Amino acid sequence: MKPYKHIRLLIFVSLAWLLFWIVGLPEYYQQYSIKFMVIFDLVILPPIWLVIYRSAKHSRPGNGLKVCLWWSFYISFPLFIYDLIYCGFYLGHGIGFLTRYWYITVYYILPWIIFPPTGWLVDKKRSLAKEY
Repeated sequence: MKPYKHIRLLIFVSLAWLLFWIVGLPEYYQQYSIKFMVIFDLVILPPIWLVIYRSAKHSRPGNGLKVCLWWSFYISFPLFIYDLIYCGFYLGHGIGFLTRYWYITVYYILPWIIFPPTGWLVDKKRSLAKEY
């Protein structure tokens, strides 16, 4: 990916984090029940996956996996850093925020489980379509 695309992607996920932070106020989603947070996570995952899928599908042939790996990185690593700063340092939870705020912690792991196979399948489908 070209540097401007990395910057654009970082800005996009940073703005998304800021939006989710604002929506989660005043207690960063702690004011909601576990049931609500499970449903919330299940509801937002498909649209996120759709963005990633479309991004892979519209990438150059053979780059679907690479695009999905970059998305996995940008959704997990910078957001972990933002949450560590806010929850770990500012709110004073330290690394314990990973369990206290489990509903955000899942998004440090899920992208690496879901997105690379998506990119691989996009690439595979393209290569099979080329053969016929």
